[in-house]
Amino acid sequence: MAPIATSSFIDIEPPVVIGPVTKKATRPSNALPQSLIDGAKVAERQAFDPARHLTFQPPKSILTMEQIGLKGHGISPHAATDPFPLFSQEAIEQMRAEIFDERVLADCQYSSSFNKNMIRGMGSARAPFTYAAWKSPETLARISEVAGIDLVPSIDYEIANINISIRDENASMDLLLHQNQANDDELPAVAWHYDSFPFVCVTMLSDCTGMVGGETALRMPSGEIIKVRGPAMGTAVVMQGRYIEHQALKALGGRERISMVTCFRPKSPLVKDETVLVGVRGISNISELYTQYTEYRLEILEERIRHQLKQEREREIAKRPFDVGTIRHFLNNQKLFIESMLTEIQELE
Repeated sequence: MAPIATSSFIDIEPPVVIGPVTKKATRPSNALPQSLIDGAKVAERQAFDPARHLTFQPPKSILTMEQIGLKGHGISPHAATDPFPLFSQEAIEQMRAEIFDERVLADCQYSSSFNKNMIRGMGSARAPFTYAAWKSPETLARISEVAGIDLVPSIDYEIANINISIRDENASMDLLLHQNQANDDELPAVAWHYDSFPFVCVTMLSDCTGMVGGETALRMPSGEIIKVRGPAMGTAVVMQGRYIEHQALKALGGRERISMVTCFRPKSPLVKDETVLVGVRGISNISELYTQYTEYRLEILEERIRHQLKQEREREIAKRPFDVGTIRHFLNNQKLFIESMLTEIQELE
């Protein structure tokens, strides 16, 4: 699938991303239940095999940016998908075994004002199965297919951000359901926000049988709210979250709700990349985050310059006159690209 031409999209300032109040990496104050950790163990660790572990089926429907009043915004005409099968139960079990491994829990747990318990930055050494699953050409082809544009993981650090919610076993389910019905709009799992990365894929790692809620709410420019059905275990939802205001609604019922969020950016360096770090700076190993961000952004800059140089050489060979407007537009875009990096790479207080 070829990337969509940027000329078909509106050249406007992207939405402002509001990050968590948390400014520096913070560990959770509450330990995860030992039963959750013990229950995630598997008899044998496997290597990812797309023929065995991918169960992809296309989503029944894909909501478009035009349908939510954002035609021409972003990098793709696709806004959000219905949940679709992506990984087998066996694959989910392997991922959970890595997520709740002792090394991962010791090194990769974070907490913020948005989410009380997250696991981030597991990497290929601690979570080889999960890493291979999201780097797999077969997986990326399927994600790109439903996104409407060729995508790659934004950076390795954003492969498999795990959001963990554990229900208080002492809480009354009848009371929780009553509260939810009375205050549905006041009980988001995550506040209204834009993502830091162009696309996200949210994969459910919990058994959602008996759960109530858990949808993703999208807010249109008109103020109207659309709800996208929540995923079930092994299914995923792909959304252009950098350009769509959204929130995850609370799910009631069940002992746990564990979701995996992997972030994506356009594969082509010629497609605009409006990634920011404000949403993740305070919940990351800052050296790893900045290193990976800087590397891929400089690679994009390098490829863009090489492409423009080739265009200039071909123009000269063809004896076409120098186009001042074209070159100024290109240079200004790269200036804005570098200025964005200067904004995102900052010292932490």
